[in-house]
Amino acid sequence: QVQLVESGGGLVQAGGSLRLSCAASGRIFSINSMGWYRQAPGKQRELVAAITGFGITNYADSVKGRFTISRDNAKNTVYLQMNSLKPEDTAVYYCNFIGNSPGLRRPNEVWGQGTLVTVSS
Repeated sequence: QVQLVESGGGLVQAGGSLRLSCAASGRIFSINSMGWYRQAPGKQRELVAAITGFGITNYADSVKGRFTISRDNAKNTVYLQMNSLKPEDTAVYYCNFIGNSPGLRRPNEVWGQGTLVTVSS
């Protein structure tokens, strides 16, 4: 019922920047939160940043001051601006959506397909 389309991953040198986008579409009544998680090889998926429907943001300590999450409510799109990238930021980044759809009694959680970010040293 809800689809996520991610874009913006790629290869960048350390110290560089990338901007990820995630657009949600489909049967959306309201959005509780959207965010980005990442998973590096051999590691568990971890929260990078999230933003609630009220605009409250939450960041992993490792990205504070370097990454900024924002949202365009009219487009149901969330962005992750990543600056001062480090090799340890290399991972597959997944968009996460938690929201309400017509006809569903409980919030719906949806994951994107993932986009690879590679930071070279």
